[in-house]
Parts: sequence; C-alpha cells; structure tokens
Amino acid sequence: MNMKIAILLIASATLGFIPTAHAQSLQCQQVPSLMNVFMSNHISMNRLNDELKTRTVSLFLKYMDPNKQLFYKKDVEKMSAQLMDLFSTMGSGNCAALSEISSVLVERAQENLGIVKDSLKGEFALKPEIRYQTDTKKRDYPVDSTQKKAALESAIHTQVATITAGDVKLPKAKEQLIKRYELSVKRSKEMNSGKMINLFAESFAHALDPHSDYLSPEQLDEFKISMGLSLEGIGVSLSSDDGYTVVQEIIPGGSADRAGALKPKDKIIAVAQDKAEPVSIVDMDLSDVVKMIRGKKGTKVKLTVVRLQGKDSETFDVVIVRDKVDMKEQAAKVDYQTRKVGARTYKIAVIDLPSFYGGSEKNSRDCYDDMKAIVEEAVSKKVDGIILDLSTDGGGLLQDAVKIAGLFIKNGPVVATQDLKMKPEILSDDDNKVYFNGPFMIVTTRQSASASEILAGAMKDYKRALIVGGDHTYGKGSVQVLNPLPFRLGAMKLTTQMFYLPGGVSTQFGGVDSDISMPTYLDLDDMGERYMDYALPPSKTKPFILPELAKGTEPGEKWTPVDDGLIQFLREKSGKRVSKNTEFNEIQKDLDDTKKNEGWIKVADILKRSGKDKDKRKEKKDLASTAQGRKQLWIKDPRVQESLNIMTDWLARASP
Repeated sequence: MNMKIAILLIASATLGFIPTAHAQSLQCQQVPSLMNVFMSNHISMNRLNDELKTRTVSLFLKYMDPNKQLFYKKDVEKMSAQLMDLFSTMGSGNCAALSEISSVLVERAQENLGIVKDSLKGEFALKPEIRYQTDTKKRDYPVDSTQKKAALESAIHTQVATITAGDVKLPKAKEQLIKRYELSVKRSKEMNSGKMINLFAESFAHALDPHSDYLSPEQLDEFKISMGLSLEGIGVSLSSDDGYTVVQEIIPGGSADRAGALKPKDKIIAVAQDKAEPVSIVDMDLSDVVKMIRGKKGTKVKLTVVRLQGKDSETFDVVIVRDKVDMKEQAAKVDYQTRKVGARTYKIAVIDLPSFYGGSEKNSRDCYDDMKAIVEEAVSKKVDGIILDLSTDGGGLLQDAVKIAGLFIKNGPVVATQDLKMKPEILSDDDNKVYFNGPFMIVTTRQSASASEILAGAMKDYKRALIVGGDHTYGKGSVQVLNPLPFRLGAMKLTTQMFYLPGGVSTQFGGVDSDISMPTYLDLDDMGERYMDYALPPSKTKPFILPELAKGTEPGEKWTPVDDGLIQFLREKSGKRVSKNTEFNEIQKDLDDTKKNEGWIKVADILKRSGKDKDKRKEKKDLASTAQGRKQLWIKDPRVQESLNIMTDWLARASP
C-alpha cells in the first residue's frame, strides 16, 4: 500500500475525527493518536520513550521562550513536570496544564513590559560598555527578579542600539521597543488552547528530527503557496512596522497594480470583506492580516488606507477585486554578463534559483520548466558559460532537482532514496539530451539545502560542474513526505527516507564541500544541519554512479569533466583576488570577531558599525525597494562577482 494512503487510512481510523467540510482545530485527545502515526512511519524514532518525551518538552519551552528572558528557572522546572504528565493525560482530553502554562506566559510577558518601560522612562542613555550574550545555549533562565532585570537591561540597551543603527532617533527607538514588548504581551494573550495544542504537536514532530512537522490548516495553505508560487489575492508585498501593516511593493500585473490605488509605504489600518463591516488590523499579526486580504479570485476586499502627504496624512478606502497572482520574483531568473580577456569577450548567463518550487494545481509554476526555458534561451544567445546560483536556495521538490540535473548531462542516476526498510530507489535523468555542454558552475553556501545539495552534489560526483561559494552546503540529507490529514485538520510532514548522491555518500550532516570557497556571512558555527536540535546522523550506501551514461558522444553533447588540475588552477587565482578584496576581508574579519567574542556583542561596537555602514545601508535600502534594484544587489554581491571572475578564468584557460 502507498505510504501516503496508508497514513491517511491510519489517521482516519485512529484520530476520532468528525467529518466536516471546514478546517478543524486539533483537539487535545487527538494528539496521542497523531503521535502514534508519526512514530509508525518515521525513519528512525518509532516509540515514545523518555528521550523523545524530554526532547518534546525541551523544544516546547524553547519555542515559548526562545531567548530565556520570560520564564524563571522555577517556572521551567514546574512546567517541565506538567508537560511530561501531559503525555498521560492527553488521551482522556485533559490539557489543563497547557492553560496553566499559557497564564504564566501572559504574566511573565506583562512583567517584562513593565521592566522595559521602567528602564526606558526619563533620561535614558545608552551604555556603550554593556555586553549581551546572543548565544542562548550559553545563557540560563533567571532565578529571581534581580537576575531577570539585569539580563533585560543588557537586552534593552542592545536592542535600542540596534534600532538607532538603522538611522532611528533615540526617542523613536524607545517608542518602537516598548511597542515591540506590548505586541509580545498581545501575542502571548492570543496563545489560546488551540494554539498551545498545535505547538505541542509541532514540538513532538520536531523532536523526531528537525524536518518532521505538524502543519495546522493555515500553515498547510502557506506551504502550498510557497511551493506553487501563486495565490489568489491583490498582489502586494506587505510588512509589519510598529503594529501597522505597510505596503512594501506593488507586484507588477496584480490586482492592486491594475487598480493603481495603492503606493509603497501606505499603511493599511482596516480590512472589510466586500460589503461587510471593516475590521481594524492595527497590532494584528501580519499572518492574520494576509489571511484576511487573500481570497477567491473575483471576490472583493475593501482596505482602509492611511497615506502620508508631507506633514499631513490622508485616510481613504480602496476596493480591489482579487485575482491570481504569479509570484514571479520568487521564480528562477537570469542575467547576462560579459567579461573581456585580451581581444576575447565572453558572455556568461547567471541564473538565480531561489527554491525548487512546483505545484500539483493547474497553472502552478514549475522550476524545471522555468529552468529549461532559461537554459534554452541562454544557448540561443550563445553564452560561453552558465553560473547557477543556489546560494539562498533552501530546497524543495526532489524530482525537479533530478530533472534540472538532466539539463547538463545526457542521462544517468542522480540520487537514491532509502527508507526505514532499507530499500533503495534510484532516481535518474532519462531524457537522453544535453541542453548545455559548456562550462557549468554552481554557487552554494550553508543556506543551500536539500534539493540544492542533491543537484550540486550529483554534478560534483559526475565532475560536470565546479562548486564555488561558502565552505559547504547546509547538510540536509533527509526526505520528507507531506500527508494532508483528514477533514482539513492540517498535515503531517514526516521524514521517511534518506537520500544519497551517486558516489554513495549522503549529504546529511556534512553537506557538499565547495571546490573553491570564499568567505560568506553564513560561515557561522551555528549554521547547518549539524547544529540543529536532534539532527539525524550521516550515512552511506553502495555507489551507483554511471559516468559513461552522463557523457554525451555527439558534438553538441560532449562536455569536459572538471578535473583536479583545473580546480587547483582556478583556486589559486581566486584566492589571490579574494585576499585583496575589501568586501571579502570585511566579511572574514566579522567572522573572526564573532568566533573570538563567543557570542558576546557590545553596545559600543553596534554604535561604531552604525556610523561606518550608514551610506551602505541607505544604498541597499533604496535598491531593495524595487524588483530591478534587488536584481542589482544580487549581481553586485561579492560572491556572485567572484563567481563571474572564476568563470572568466575558466573560459580563458579553455580558449584556443
């Protein structure tokens, strides 16, 4: 029986659902059965032992108080015992402990707000000598109010310094920080029993491994949108600022763009569904605002908008008809660059692939189709080399990684998946065509994960691509299956397999090493799978690489393997450039300082950097406000520029 079907059948039979057409909230008594379904199908964690319970409790408390600034040590000890007991009481529908914990959360959030207000009142002045420990693993919960106030004072000075570093005056920075803590109180009050039960289910799923998850109905909708790159709405990018919902950008071609009624920086203060009464959205969580503005194609939404006009403001209503929005900027895109060496000019295609997206719904965007069209266009433009930037690509659809690999090799195995029954399944490219046979480079960082690592690792195993960028990729070598739960209760995302590269090594834990590395701000000691809570260990399987299938024999198919001599040649030339590059030197200095400071940051250092980087911040902020500007920022990134330099060296070396 198909695993997806099996899980759905088990869930239907054991969770005690009442059939309904509407999304439900997960009920207390349903959680134990849900946990059993998770454990029955997980790749390694298959029984509820003390270790799994302890993991769940630890993560739940971590998610409730990630900075260890809310709860006292005595709170944590009491709540830990209550949460452990919850495993026994949930089956009978007793989740009273979660209500008690919710009350403590609200009380502590209000206490912190009071401390912040007291600290900031009167003639507040930043203390440059104050230090703050950013690594929560090196902090402990306060034992009393004296310790809490001392810890919060360090946090307050650091937070105010950080806000003023963004060119905000001190009085305004104080207001913003108080507002932030007021919103924290509001969010804590919104943690009702349903949200607490969801958080417990999520904590349990994450205790199995970092990538298993329970998705509420709302989270499932968000996941579908992110994978399909389309939604039904008005076509605006929104942000939250001091409790207000602010229009960041109007998406070209969307309903708002066609209506011409909204502008960037407009504040939306109320939302009404067609002719219904407006609902104030001031201080509302941005995710809840987005849900109100989205809706079915053809329906109307009315927005109450505040627009600043010099020193004055104007308030007006806008009615917009919802339509399908194609989120083009999050799709693959290409930029063509030229580099001249002597009398020869080289044309290079630089492709940005932010994720391996795709959807089962009709008209959903698919990253393979987009990539294939871009590569075919690049070939028609007679490019000499292609650079694929996966440096910010956190992964996505496994099958599309296989198909995209097939654009650059003739055919052959790309990845193998293996489940808890140790039955390997090999996924191969079988289209028997090489779409581009010239020099091919992939740019990665520790942010490149999952499907990105499959593509980069397979191309490295076949010696088809040169891997450049950060020191190594993220290290996610596990496969998840998404199974919607019956009656719109959400979904389970469950780790059921590991994947392996053609050479037989899993990317799990270690990732894919770069052939040529350069400093990036992601080369931090807490970035990567190995630093995640309860990460699965690495593993190997029998190699299944077939290089003879990957290489073409016809003139348009043949490609030259990347060999050690080429790598060494390019590495030496790149190393000399990087060592003299101001931007790379600044990055390396920041990395070295971060490591040396062991998580401590000083208010004086924040203020010092604020003055030094003011012009750079303004330039980036201005550019980031438009799609074209963001594209410029991407191409100007030192990582992309050095990748172009390396490709130019490669092309020049290969030229007759």
